[in-house]
Parts: sequence; structure tokens; C-alpha cells
Amino acid sequence: RMLSGYNPKNNVQDSYKILDLEEGCSLDDVRNSYHNLAKKYHPDSSSGVADSKAFIRVEEAYRVVLSDLSGKQKSDPGEEEEDQFKSKSLQHRHYLSFEGVGIGTPSQREKQYMQFRVDRATEQVLEYRQQRLESRYAGSDLSRAQDVRQSKKVKITQAVERLVEDLIQESMAKGDFDNLSGKGKPLQKFSHSPHIDPMTHNLNRILIDNGYQPEWILLQKEIRETIERLRKSIVASRRKLGEPMTLSEQKQWGRICEQFAEDIRKLNKRVDDFNLVVPILSRQMVHFSTDKEILRARKTYEAVLEKVSDSDMKGNEGEEGKRFGWKSSLLKWLKL
Repeated sequence: RMLSGYNPKNNVQDSYKILDLEEGCSLDDVRNSYHNLAKKYHPDSSSGVADSKAFIRVEEAYRVVLSDLSGKQKSDPGEEEEDQFKSKSLQHRHYLSFEGVGIGTPSQREKQYMQFRVDRATEQVLEYRQQRLESRYAGSDLSRAQDVRQSKKVKITQAVERLVEDLIQESMAKGDFDNLSGKGKPLQKFSHSPHIDPMTHNLNRILIDNGYQPEWILLQKEIRETIERLRKSIVASRRKLGEPMTLSEQKQWGRICEQFAEDIRKLNKRVDDFNLVVPILSRQMVHFSTDKEILRARKTYEAVLEKVSDSDMKGNEGEEGKRFGWKSSLLKWLKL
């Protein structure tokens, strides 16, 4: 069909009938009719009446009608230029081949695709050789990676030290350290731990003493102090009630447990706030359980009772030994 000597078999009238058109129709009508029939008879369509032979007849009729309309428009003055009525080439499917590589005619695209395959094969060979070399020298690469990580740690440490020094200098310029109680006094040169750098220890101590602690550290300290205070208070309340508890004391203990549960609920909200601001995932905290804390307080109270009872028994044995100690010593002397 692409050859210049191709002549369609259909005449003009039959072509109009095949396209369900009448002579004198517009170009848009011809195109719409051809598109509808192509969707109906194209072999690749999902239509139930798809037929390759019928599609060929429709395509031939479409070309004949287009050429007829083009000839009529040439003979009519005042119409658009003749190139607007030339039969427009259909969309080609050859761009789906060659993996979509290349531009131009199919032969040009084939040459470009062959060069593309050569380049891709060369890259794959180079990648394979690189992997072989990497696996061969894995040990040396591992040591090199360790050296790189160590150097990164040193760089990070130096960067943090420079950042702290810059913050201190900025605060000094603003006058934040002018109201310190220890201004002008000599610093303690060495800390109690020999494994800590004295300069780093002093810097951290100055920042902590003057309220430059991060928020998550303060929250963590507050949570730990609060839970210890609650644990001590509930154990002390249980010791005040004594053993066994009367009916009124049991009611009082129930109210104490309810207040303790409310305090734990508030503390768990602080735990949620801490988990949102803590920068390290491993430092996050879990919620405290009211039942587990009450059971822990009960075990602590029982352990205190056992210690008290053991000390009382030892005291009684000591008093009895003092009473009868002279008799036992007299009997031992008589036996001798």
C-alpha cells in the first residue's frame, strides 16, 4: 500500500457505501466514519465482529474517499490549500519495536538499536568485572570502610566540639554568663572519672548547671523521679493501713489505688511527650502499668514485713540468750 503504484480496487461510489456516507459529505464525517468502522473491524480490537478483510476494505474505501474529496477541493476556488486535504498517514506501530529506541525510519532506528545493544552489553561486562574485583578484594575494602567510619566519627566529634564552642562564644557575647554565681572563680581541672576528658567534662557541667540541658533529658529525669516518688508513696500508704485491713481501711486503700491510677495516667502522658522529642530511638520509654505497679508495691510491703518479723525474732533470741547465758556457762565449767 505504501508503494506509489498502488491502485485501490474500490470505486468512489462503493467506497462511500462501505463508509456509510453520501457524496458531498465533509472531511470530518469521513474521518469519524472511518474511526468507528476501524474500531469495529480491526483484528486487534475486542469487538465480536472483528475481521481483517473487512478492515482492509474499509481502509481502501477511506483512501479513495479522501482522494475524491481532495480532487473536488482542488477544482473549487476559495477553499483551503490542497495539502490540507491530502490523505494523512495513519499512526505507525513500528515505534513499538526496538524497545522504543531511536528516531527516524525503521532502518535508521534498527541501526540505532544495534548500537544501543552494543553499549548495553559493554556496560554489563564492565559491571561484571567490577563485581568480581570487589568480591576479590572484599577484605581490603572492609578495612578501608572501617577507616572511613572512624574518620567520620572523628570529624563528627570535632564538629560537635566546634558547635559547642561557637554557642558558648555567642552566649558570652550576649552576656548570658554575666550573672553566674561562680564567675571569676577557677575551674576544677579534673573530674572524678579518669576516663573522661577534663575539658569536655567541664563544658558539659557548665552547660548543665546553667540550664542548657536538652528538653528530652529534663523530661527523662522528671519521669524517673515521679515514678520513684509514686512508688514510695503507695508503699508508705499501705504500711500505714497495717495488716489485716478492716472494712474502712479497705475502702481507703481502694481510694488510694484510684488516685495512684490517675497519677500513672498523667505520667504516661509525659512519657508520650518524651518519646516525641527524644532523638534516639533506643532511648524511648514504654507506658507504666497501674496493675503492675500496685503488685510491685504489694510485694515490697510483704518484703518489709518479713524483714521486720525476722528482726523481732532475732531480738527475742538475743534476750533469751542473755537470760540463760550464765547457766550454760556454769554447766560447762562443772563438766570440766
